[in-house]
Amino acid sequence: MANIYIENYGCSANRSNAEIMAGLLEKAGCIIVSDEGSADIIIINTCIVKGPTETKALKRFRETSSSGRPLIVSGCMPEAEYETVKNAAPEAILIGPQHVRDVVKAVDILLNRKKKKDFVGEQHEIKLCLPKHRYNEVIDIVQISEGCDGACAYCITRFAKGKLFSYPAEKIISEIRSAVDAGCREIWLTSQDCASYEHGLHDLLQDISQIPGRFFVRVGMMNPDKVLPMLDELIDAFKQDKIFRFLHIPVQSGNDQVLKRMNRRYSVDDFRRIIRRFRQAIPDITVSTDIICGFPGETEDQFNDSLKLIKEIKPDVMNISRFWPRPGTPAEDMGDQVHGRITKQRSCMMQELHEKVSLEKNQKWIGWKGKALVDERGKKGTGTLIARNKSYRPVVVKQKKGQDKINLGDMVDVEIEDATWFDLRT
Repeated sequence: MANIYIENYGCSANRSNAEIMAGLLEKAGCIIVSDEGSADIIIINTCIVKGPTETKALKRFRETSSSGRPLIVSGCMPEAEYETVKNAAPEAILIGPQHVRDVVKAVDILLNRKKKKDFVGEQHEIKLCLPKHRYNEVIDIVQISEGCDGACAYCITRFAKGKLFSYPAEKIISEIRSAVDAGCREIWLTSQDCASYEHGLHDLLQDISQIPGRFFVRVGMMNPDKVLPMLDELIDAFKQDKIFRFLHIPVQSGNDQVLKRMNRRYSVDDFRRIIRRFRQAIPDITVSTDIICGFPGETEDQFNDSLKLIKEIKPDVMNISRFWPRPGTPAEDMGDQVHGRITKQRSCMMQELHEKVSLEKNQKWIGWKGKALVDERGKKGTGTLIARNKSYRPVVVKQKKGQDKINLGDMVDVEIEDATWFDLRT
């Protein structure tokens, strides 16, 4: 039996791939270890969305390769930046994001010193109903599609993921049924754009809501241009009891000219309309959005439009990124690249605004009483757990003396007594 250490970077889809690889390897007789030092083989599951993450991964490749440890590099980098990975780790076996099932073959090659082979290239691999080694036993990450039909000027991920391929609805339903039967209480639907699901996301959500059992569904990121054509149907689906009231719609910029250069297929007003309609129908919905600071050519006034939009919309959650030119993307070659000092300054300004807005929004929850699902453990040594209420707000729950032990997956009664910009506190 081989000891395998898996180091994961990136999005929830990447985490799901890592869990599947671990499950397949365990089924094949391997042992998944948490200590790199005890591993016979190291797997680094990569992400390429941001430059700093890629830089960190390349450093890890070189460190591992120089130590002589057998290495497998999986995830988006082998597909989108094959030569870069090969130069950094010539002896590694590469596995693309659509070859997750081939991890057992790759491990066998390394263990038995067979002729090395990489597993890359676009194919329609359905990553459902497979063995999993879940990092959180009450959360099942369910990928509903692979790839994207967008062409955002800054995005390198589409080079790795390929063209849009939606998984069969019946397979998704089967995966969720099995997960709920196994004790999962939270389902994350994930893809590059959940709204692009070709068999109808709103119908899928309605079907998932009919699955028996006690569980909740978090719907992943959805691009505005894909949401608009099914806005009414999607709002109806989000009203279902088993769907978290959590809406992740990335706007990326508050200026239409910048959005056009990004090749985003919607306007700022389209974004406003979606948020307004959801909030009218579901007042306590949590709104999450993404902003890129310092896209090529972004002027001070255009950045200020993004600040004004955030002040107006007041999203509850924000993912703020400095622009990083990614290899092979149109944005890499655009003129008027914004200096790193300015992108950093703008991202800090946006973060400061975000924390102010989020604190104001979270403080409105003080005094709220209700049920919340315990879905993760708090910081080590604090004796706390993290629960999620129906609006997917993180609630810090303390395990009190004399109280029955609180376990992951439990529904608990909470009363919010305090709030930070990041979470609610009992």
